[in-house]
Amino acid sequence: MRRATRVIRRGAWSPAEAVDSVLLDRDSRHRRRIAMTGLQGTDFLLDLPEATVLAEGDGLALSSGGVVLVRAAPEALADIRCADPLALMRVAWHLGNRHCPTQILPDRLYVRWDHVLVDMVAGLGAEVRRVDAPFDPEGGAYAEAAATGHGHAHDHGHGHDHGHDHGHDHAHDSGHDHAHDSGHGHVKPSARADGLG
Repeated sequence: MRRATRVIRRGAWSPAEAVDSVLLDRDSRHRRRIAMTGLQGTDFLLDLPEATVLAEGDGLALSSGGVVLVRAAPEALADIRCADPLALMRVAWHLGNRHCPTQILPDRLYVRWDHVLVDMVAGLGAEVRRVDAPFDPEGGAYAEAAATGHGHAHDHGHGHDHGHDHGHDHAHDSGHDHAHDSGHGHVKPSARADGLG
């Protein structure tokens, strides 16, 4: 079986040169090793050195020659808009506070369609409509560092959603273990925003 062992990032090659393409949703675009079949029947094994987030327009270089184009599949998303930039920033803050994957566009936000999130942002005054579009959320401030094994992965180890009412501007040389097991001000909501609770 042919293997794809290297990703060519969009802009560094011409998709017109592609020998085939794969259509993947956001979750399926975060891969290291999996057998794939292109839309035109090309069978190959994606075999990358580490788990990688693939983006629309990236190419998967086949060891036998040729490149397979990565295409982002449309997903059911909430298109979130607000009357002014400040209101949109406020909505973005609330989504980030819930660790919700969010795609940031100049005049709107995209999140996966979820009635709990839709109700929340509508309650904040946002206009929400359902759309089918490719989903390319922000990777997060620590995503690149986590992928390379460097940097500070700011995971608090909580097994629940919570309000972050405490400040995170503390210095990390204070010697505390950052475990947050003292129950200081965290509120566990009755339903998780991702629908899993």
